[in-house]
Amino acid sequence: MDQDFLLSTPTAKWLYHEVAEKMPIIDYHCHINPQEIAEDRKFNNISEVWLGGDHYKWRQMRFGGIPENVITGDADPKEKFRAFASVLPKLIGNPMYHWSHLELKRVFGIEEPLTADNADEIYEKCNEVLAKYSARELMRKFHVTAVCTTDDPCDDLHWHDVIAKDETMEIKVLPAFRPDKAVNIEKEDFADYISQLSQVTGRTIQCTEDVAEALCDRIDFFAAHGCLCADHGLDYCMYEKPDKAMADHAFQMAMEHKCPEKKEADAYKTMVILACAKKYVKENWVMQIHFGCLRNNNKPQFAKLGADTGYDAVNSRSGVENVAPLLNAFTENEGLPKTILYSLNPCDNTALVTIAGCFQGDGIVGKIQQGSGWWFNDNRTGMRSQLIELANNGMLGCFVGMLTDSRSFLSYTRHEYFRRILCELIGEWVESGQYPEDKQQLKNLVEDICYNNTNKYFDFQV
Repeated sequence: MDQDFLLSTPTAKWLYHEVAEKMPIIDYHCHINPQEIAEDRKFNNISEVWLGGDHYKWRQMRFGGIPENVITGDADPKEKFRAFASVLPKLIGNPMYHWSHLELKRVFGIEEPLTADNADEIYEKCNEVLAKYSARELMRKFHVTAVCTTDDPCDDLHWHDVIAKDETMEIKVLPAFRPDKAVNIEKEDFADYISQLSQVTGRTIQCTEDVAEALCDRIDFFAAHGCLCADHGLDYCMYEKPDKAMADHAFQMAMEHKCPEKKEADAYKTMVILACAKKYVKENWVMQIHFGCLRNNNKPQFAKLGADTGYDAVNSRSGVENVAPLLNAFTENEGLPKTILYSLNPCDNTALVTIAGCFQGDGIVGKIQQGSGWWFNDNRTGMRSQLIELANNGMLGCFVGMLTDSRSFLSYTRHEYFRRILCELIGEWVESGQYPEDKQQLKNLVEDICYNNTNKYFDFQV
């Protein structure tokens, strides 16, 4: 993993070192806690910033037979670091091996591979270096210019207010609207959440239309705090012809803590998302739709640890066939926003790119995007597959590029990983004669995919 890691051709090396490596980072989808940025958190040890909340690493530690107490429990931080170090050498071919060593190299200056044998020495060295960094200083180290966190509609955005008023903070930190709890009606906590939404908005919520209006109120609130995008997480992409009676019956069932029929639940979801999408158009927001995840599969562990702890998988029934009718419904409702589509199932790549091609227009470059390789696909194979499919059936030059989707301030190396893979792929095409060796055009392409397209698409103005 030297300076030419993943770069095998002269063109790839030139593109990365002279172009991509120098570009700043916009991380338009992450799960960093804005409070940690507002308070400029200092971390006590490497395990806090590296292993805390990182379900990617937790999954691999479980594969390696590490006891749960050492993964998510109250074990000593040094013991947790040793445990991860013991399984890391087994992760040949896994992006976690690459990400982890890039993080160790870029932040801590660690050049040697991490193993059980040198874990204690590296732990101490990392802690010594980490003492010099705060959350904001880590962001600055990676030349981050803007990030979007992930925020519930009921959030008061207090910490975003604190950051916005801090004149010492030059990095844009904006909220992103995540209304999943109001949309995913089949979840057990739906009724409780609607009560919370009612309290926050001061609205009496008795039907589907009331939910949509309450969410639109919160969209206004988020827009006033600089929000530029929304993100919808769906287990599967659904579409059901809008039917108020069906949707309202599903709503009443759910409010009584009963599970509605799938057809009625989908009618509810479709109506709410239609209303949100139309509002996003008025605000000029970007809408992200993530779908195709089979969540919380290990029920006993979910009961102990909750969501987002490493028990999710790819959903083979992603609902990709409903993406086109859903986008068409947005269009017919005069409410098709700029949209980024992500499926966790890599088999959906071709479908998503070709569906996106059916809904371009309005003078917007790449209005409907296929998102980067997401979650189980943000590895070398998944990223290359997504880039190749986008190039084959869409327009790679208008792609909005990579994001971290992470809770860690060290994860910006995922942008480096993506950029190396991008430059390697373009280098292959150039040196096999599939694209001219025109350095200016190549420079423009890579700069745009790494940064410029994202800046313009979301209107970050950084």
